[in-house]
Amino acid sequence: MITIKGLIHIYKKEIKTYIVSPTAYVVIPIFLLIAAFYFFSARTFFLRSQASMRDFFSALPIIFCIIIPAITMHLFSEELNIGSYEMLLTMPVTFLDIIIGKFLAAVTLMATCLFPTFSYALFISALGNLDWGPIIGGYISALLLGAAFCAIGLLISSITKKQIIALIVGIVICLVLSLLNIVVVLIPMPHIILGFLNYMDAYIHFQNIARGIVDTRDIIYFVSLCILALYGTKLVMEEKK
Repeated sequence: MITIKGLIHIYKKEIKTYIVSPTAYVVIPIFLLIAAFYFFSARTFFLRSQASMRDFFSALPIIFCIIIPAITMHLFSEELNIGSYEMLLTMPVTFLDIIIGKFLAAVTLMATCLFPTFSYALFISALGNLDWGPIIGGYISALLLGAAFCAIGLLISSITKKQIIALIVGIVICLVLSLLNIVVVLIPMPHIILGFLNYMDAYIHFQNIARGIVDTRDIIYFVSLCILALYGTKLVMEEKK
């Protein structure tokens, strides 16, 4: 059961942790540097004759595979390592307060990373006739994908006390979910398995929404990933208690 007061308390605690720790001041600049380098590189921007952010959004899932596990790796791992998690359980908060509060804090930092890149769209719109449909769709899909990766990262962080392990495993799982389309192309397999892997491919669902095509199946996919990962986190933390 979620209590609003407890959830807000955990959320504020995690946001404060991000502010006073080096995480936000390292992750946000790195994300913006990578995004800007890719967006303004000669191959993807200056040699293109059309106003578009298609290449930026195409690269975003892979960038998220590295950045988001770095955001989430400490959420439970650090507290399990130093023993502060037991102290957290003595507070008037529920398991769901802790899990959802940490999840929302991670999503907030992810959205903070993403927000400055909207200036790219404003920059392009000043140079040409920009189609805002795919831009809005791209940011919606980015938020959905980022939230799903945050939930996965939170689950991995709850399993291990080592932040570096949480980071590496998180990167690997996010990359696998984002690159299943390559596996499908390279490895022959039965049609039923092919259909399952295509559905599990986060990149395909991301691209569908990024094109401006809002399909409930894609939204359900990302929401389902979040729910499953958060529920898995709850089971893990209850077992540790």
